[in-house]
Amino acid sequence: MQRSPPNGMVSLDRICILSHLFKYIIKSLSLTIRTAPRNGGFAMNTYDIYVGGTFKKTDEVLQVVNPYTGLVFAETYLGGEKDLEAAIVKALSVENVMRELRSFQRYKILCHISKEITRKKDHLSSVLAQEAGKPLVYAAAEIDRSAQTFLIAAEESKRLPREYISLDWSPAGINREGIVKYFPIGLVAGISPFNFPMNLAAHKIAPAMAAGCPIILKPASATPLSTLELAKIVDETPLPKGALSIIPMSRSTGGKLVTDERFKLLTFTGSPEVGWQMKKQAGKKKVVLELGGNAGVIVTGSADIDFAVKRCLIGGFAYSGQVCIHAQRIFVEKPVFDEFTEKFVEGAKNLKSGDPLDPKTQISVMIDEPNAKRVETWVREAIDGGARLLCGGNKNGPFFEPTVLSHTEASMKVNCLEIFGPVVTLEHYEDFQEAVRSVNDTPFGLQAGVFTNRLDEINMAFDRLDVGGVIINDVPTFRVDHMPYGGIKDSGLGREGVKYAIYDMMEPKILVQPSSYN
Repeated sequence: MQRSPPNGMVSLDRICILSHLFKYIIKSLSLTIRTAPRNGGFAMNTYDIYVGGTFKKTDEVLQVVNPYTGLVFAETYLGGEKDLEAAIVKALSVENVMRELRSFQRYKILCHISKEITRKKDHLSSVLAQEAGKPLVYAAAEIDRSAQTFLIAAEESKRLPREYISLDWSPAGINREGIVKYFPIGLVAGISPFNFPMNLAAHKIAPAMAAGCPIILKPASATPLSTLELAKIVDETPLPKGALSIIPMSRSTGGKLVTDERFKLLTFTGSPEVGWQMKKQAGKKKVVLELGGNAGVIVTGSADIDFAVKRCLIGGFAYSGQVCIHAQRIFVEKPVFDEFTEKFVEGAKNLKSGDPLDPKTQISVMIDEPNAKRVETWVREAIDGGARLLCGGNKNGPFFEPTVLSHTEASMKVNCLEIFGPVVTLEHYEDFQEAVRSVNDTPFGLQAGVFTNRLDEINMAFDRLDVGGVIINDVPTFRVDHMPYGGIKDSGLGREGVKYAIYDMMEPKILVQPSSYN
C-alpha cells in the first residue's frame, strides 16, 4: 500500500514527473514564442548579404518585418561603405573575364538560374509573400515571371547586337565597309523597389549578365530577402565571383551607387522625386529610370463590359494597388457608365482580404502603415473636395479597403499623383477624344489601357496617348518581360524589357575596313 507523503511535501516520483512536465511546457512555449507569431510556424531565418561573390555578416542587423503580422520574421544585414568598396573593387577585377564569356557560357548560367527559380518556386513565393505582404497568388506569379526573365536573358545572350553597314552612300565611303559590334559598358549599379522585389531585381541582374557587365544591386530595405535567395542560386553557377553583389544599404551608403564614377550605368526603379534627383547627381554615367505613374483606362461602349470589369478589378486592386502600372483612373463612355460602375463596385466589395499566405486571399495589407495613412489622407481630401465615395475608404493598420471614388477633379491627389494604393477613380466621358485628353492630363506617361472593338479608336489611342505603352482590351497593368517597358514625362527615362536593357548596358564600336568587293 502506497503511503501519502507528509503534509506540504511531494513524493520523489511526482517531483520528477512535474519537473519533466514543467520543462516540456517551457520548451513548447519557447518554441511557440520564437516561431509562430513571427511567420506562422517557420523558424527565424538569418540571411547573409552577398559581397563580391562571398556571403557575409556585418555589424548592423536589418530586421525584416512581415507587413501582415507586424512582426519580425527574418534578419539580414546592412552593408557599409567598406563592403560596397570591396564589392566595387572585386567587380572591376572581373570586368574583362565577364567581357570574354562566350555566348554559350552566359546562356548556361542564365538557364540554370531560371530552372532553379522554378524548382524553388514554393519556397521563394512564401518568402516573397511574407516580406512584401503580397498575396500568395501574386507572389507565385512574380516568381514565375522572374524565371521567365532569366530565360529570356539566356536567349538574348545568343543574339547580342551587331550589324554590317555599307559605307558607300557617299563617295568618301567607296571601297569601305563598317562592322558595328557592341561591347559591355562596364560596372552597373542597380537599385530595385519593394513592390516586385524579385522580378524587378531580375530585370537589372539578368540583362547585365547577358551583356557581360558586373552589377551591384541595392534591394529595398523592406524586402531584401528575395534577392538574397537569388544570390544563393547565382552563387552555384560558374559566374565569376564578384560579377554580382547584392547588398542592402542605408540611403547614404547607397548614394555612392549614384555618384561613384566607377559605375558606368545606373538603373533605378522607384519614386519620381528620388529618381530625377539621382539623375542630377549621377555625373557622366548613363541613367535608366522607371518611375511609375497614375495609369489611365478607357472603357468604350463597344467593349465587353463584364470582361473590362474583371480585368479592371485586377488592374486596380492587385497587390493593394502598389504597382507602377496600377489602373488608377478609369474613364467610361457615358451610355455604359452606370452598368460598369455597378458591377465594378460590387466586385471591389467582394474581394477576399486576409493573410497573404492564404491562397484564397486577393487583397491584403500595404507595405506599411504610414503608406496606408497617406492613402487615407488623400481619399479624405478628395471627399472633402466633393468626390463621392462609392465603396471602401477605411484603414485598419496597414490594411486599406479597396476604394472607389467618383465625381473627382483632375487636380485631386487621387488623380494627379501616383497613389500607389488600392484606390480607383471612375468618371464618364462623352467623346473618345475627350477620354484621350483626360488620360493625357497628367505629368506621368507610363502605360494606358483601352477597352474597345473599334479600329479607329485603337489607332487614335496608339497615335495620341502620351505613354510608353498602349494596351488594347486589357488594363495598363499588363506586362510581359521581353516587351519594351518604360514611360515618358515624369514616368521615367529609357526602357526596360530584357533586350532593351541589354542595349543600354552595351556600347557600340565601329570597325571601318576595306570592303570585300570593289
